[in-house]
Amino acid sequence: MAFESLSDKLAAAFKKLRGKGRLNENDIKEAMREVRLALLEADVSYKVVKDFVKIVSDRAVGKDILESLSPAQMVVKIVNEELTRLMGGENVKLNIGAKAPSVVMLVGLQGAGKTTNGAKLAALMKKQGKRPLLTACDVYRPAAIKQLETVGEKLGIPVFQMGQANTVDITKAALEHARRHGNDLVFLDTAGRLHIDATLMDELRRIKAVCDPAEILLVVDAMTGQDAVNAASAFDAALGITGVMLTKLDGDARGGAALSVRAVTGKPIKFSGTGEKLDQIEAFHPDRMASRILGMGDVLSLIEKAEATIDEKKALAAAEKLRQNKFTLSDYYDQLVQLKGMGSLQDIAGMLPGVDAKALAGAQIDERALLRTEAVIQSMTPHERENPQILNSSRKRRIASGSGTTVVDINRLLKQFDAMKQMAKQFSGSKRTHRFGNKKGMFGF
Repeated sequence: MAFESLSDKLAAAFKKLRGKGRLNENDIKEAMREVRLALLEADVSYKVVKDFVKIVSDRAVGKDILESLSPAQMVVKIVNEELTRLMGGENVKLNIGAKAPSVVMLVGLQGAGKTTNGAKLAALMKKQGKRPLLTACDVYRPAAIKQLETVGEKLGIPVFQMGQANTVDITKAALEHARRHGNDLVFLDTAGRLHIDATLMDELRRIKAVCDPAEILLVVDAMTGQDAVNAASAFDAALGITGVMLTKLDGDARGGAALSVRAVTGKPIKFSGTGEKLDQIEAFHPDRMASRILGMGDVLSLIEKAEATIDEKKALAAAEKLRQNKFTLSDYYDQLVQLKGMGSLQDIAGMLPGVDAKALAGAQIDERALLRTEAVIQSMTPHERENPQILNSSRKRRIASGSGTTVVDINRLLKQFDAMKQMAKQFSGSKRTHRFGNKKGMFGF
């Protein structure tokens, strides 16, 4: 999970504080020393760390903290607030100009993930009612044009390209194409380099001059730490970037980029790529990220993910079937498919408050269990799904053979299914319901 190492180190520092009934200035000084080391190891800018620790220390040695009945919690609260402030305070939305088509320039170093994540962002805007056009302006890497066309086709978004023509001419032609075809948002996938050079910046400045972009988003790899911040400073000086998109937050991101880039450039992080799938992108919320770093979970993002994935009508119908004891394996399968759509189980669990990252890693959540369950249910006949009580030994052997599983796997699934129905009956009997945001629970109760 993102920032796992940083989260562990911060948790260890605060654990020592929680073991004390009262805190003195030396306790806070020692805790801040560990916080400083944790941030530096996460590749956060030295100046950013120095300023951050000073602000937290000044607030933490105040009278209200030292005399508080729960001083450790108050210190964590201060750190949470300052982490949120450090990353920008609040989510900043994509700026879309009043004049169509509005242009979003995607810039960054090679390998940061501009092409794929730019397409993800275009897809996110499409869901919000926009008509995006992807434009291939990386003419130096032929594979980039093909890559953009491939992801555009998968997402149902048109791609404009002119091969290896002049990038300024491509930009002009793309804008004219967008006007003729009613595209109100144009994403320019520009070229990157392994290192920043004058030729690259000159080309980007020429593109900017002819398209007057509403946004210049810098795409940075979250795993590169301080290098990402250095790149952000250089691109901002040359182009005046308007925001940042962090990618690869699902990898071993140490945290340096997320915690430094806003403080160094003054430009907000607007979006983050959270996985390889084309729907794994989300708006960046500093307060939610701060909570996740401190092990407090991110329930709001989890609710939003559920609302975007779960079919409310199906969930309500499943809830009613559970209450009437008419829930079948077909319904169970539908719920599993929706659960898969929310992404990695490990990531979902990591959004829950109080979930320890190390304990979670030790649990080794088996994503393949869902696949086995799907295979078993799909190998059943419609009659068997509706009436699992008819599954005798010969039927189970046939299903196991067809699904590549074992009879033991089938018995385990049936046991879990029965247990879930019994639990739902108990909840229904006591007239208790559980809501997940404004949706029913994953299995409808």
